[in-house]
Amino acid sequence: MQSTASAPRDVIPAHLLKGQKALVTGANSGIGKATAIALGRAGADVVVNYVTGPEQADEVVAQIESFGVRAAAHQADVSAEDQVVGMVGRMVEEFGTIDILVANAGMQRDAPLTEMTLAQWQKVLDVNLTGQFLCAREASKEFVRRGVVPEVSRSAGKIICMSSVHQVIPWSGHVNYAASKGGVQMMMATLAQELAPKKIRVNAIAPGAIRTPINRDAWDTPEAEDDLLRLIPYDRVGDPEDIAYAAVSLASDLMDYVVGTTLYVDGGMTLFPGFATGG
Repeated sequence: MQSTASAPRDVIPAHLLKGQKALVTGANSGIGKATAIALGRAGADVVVNYVTGPEQADEVVAQIESFGVRAAAHQADVSAEDQVVGMVGRMVEEFGTIDILVANAGMQRDAPLTEMTLAQWQKVLDVNLTGQFLCAREASKEFVRRGVVPEVSRSAGKIICMSSVHQVIPWSGHVNYAASKGGVQMMMATLAQELAPKKIRVNAIAPGAIRTPINRDAWDTPEAEDDLLRLIPYDRVGDPEDIAYAAVSLASDLMDYVVGTTLYVDGGMTLFPGFATGG
């Protein structure tokens, strides 16, 4: 049975994040794009990070600005320390501070284990794990420096790490990706433990199957989608907005007591659907 994509939903209160400054990495397409737009719709000023595709980043900026908030596109490779330091520094200079980091930038370089090169392994770890560490480190410096501003938020800062169901579900042929996301889970929890006394909230979102360019082959035909739906009890492939709305909620004071948690947004993929009829 082929799923039907969820209808567009305009469910975000326009002032939920008013006055806050957000940075979303990898924000010119897919989940990052949807998240940056949703944060802007919720009232935040947003920096749209990208590596390639400046035209797409500018389109995202224009859409965010249509909500009456500020936005800017910043090019930076999150795996390069000097570029991350420069990006966060430029954001603080232009926007005054940073309140929300969505560490979303990620990539795949897939191969069977016996054919995977060290370069494929290292590049995925550099972007998916080290990139999140660098962004979290630089954002946290500003969170600690500024502290809590009660009229803006109850916390000094929010970090949302973009993980994956593959932080817990093994994935043959993708050992570099799965290892990077397993690392994100433990990094997130450790950062949350360290930073919570400073009133900085760190959490993660673990998407399941989402309609993005990175996994188009898995859902782009009825046959592929039917195969994918066998893994999703809720019987539809997710949309980028499903993740975006979760990120807005985690970034808001509605979730002020949520610390060190991974929110699985996966339609039940982590419920081991193969065992629904007894295995």
